[in-house]
Amino acid sequence: MTKRLAIFDLDGTLLNTIADLATGTNQALEKCGFPTHPIEAYPMFVGNGINKLFERVLPTEARTEENVSHIRAYFLPYYDEHNADLSSPYPGIPELLEHLQDRGIRMAVASNKYQRATEKLIRHYFPTIRFEAIFGQREGIPIKPHPQVVEEILTLVPVCKEEVIYIGDSGVDMQTALNTGVESIGVTWGFRPREELLQYKPTYLANTAIEVENIILQ
Repeated sequence: MTKRLAIFDLDGTLLNTIADLATGTNQALEKCGFPTHPIEAYPMFVGNGINKLFERVLPTEARTEENVSHIRAYFLPYYDEHNADLSSPYPGIPELLEHLQDRGIRMAVASNKYQRATEKLIRHYFPTIRFEAIFGQREGIPIKPHPQVVEEILTLVPVCKEEVIYIGDSGVDMQTALNTGVESIGVTWGFRPREELLQYKPTYLANTAIEVENIILQ
């Protein structure tokens, strides 16, 4: 069935944000007296919200709620100011969004990044795109792979699930699509390996933004 709504993950799908996430987290770790990590390690730390990120980067014996709170307190003000220093759209993504918008495909964002940063980054990098909803991690709302965020988007854009496609770069994203009952595109340029995507049975795999466009508009 023709797709009318495309729901995108943010980090690792639309934007390569890993350097800013790593820099923000490392400065917080350093201020709290914990060891830092190379940027290349961060793709496997992210994807389940910032509290889980902070838990993963801490030494095993230091993974307490108190330490997570301390890291968060240093991370948030820094990242709020610097989250667009080193980030950028993946190749072809601005053109993909423009083409879908021109063809009348409605679009939304469903991210596990906290809401304030999600909104800022989308508006900074894609100012001409009219997203129906921009949802990040919000207080009291379960994060992906729980289907609630996608279900909430569907209350705002009343299309049937057969007309929806979800695009993401991780197993969490593919699980989200499965849990919601919508088709998915796993993109291979993001933070997680192709094997992780395949484990959660994406409807399609795409290696480039052009391939995503062709799948949605087929």
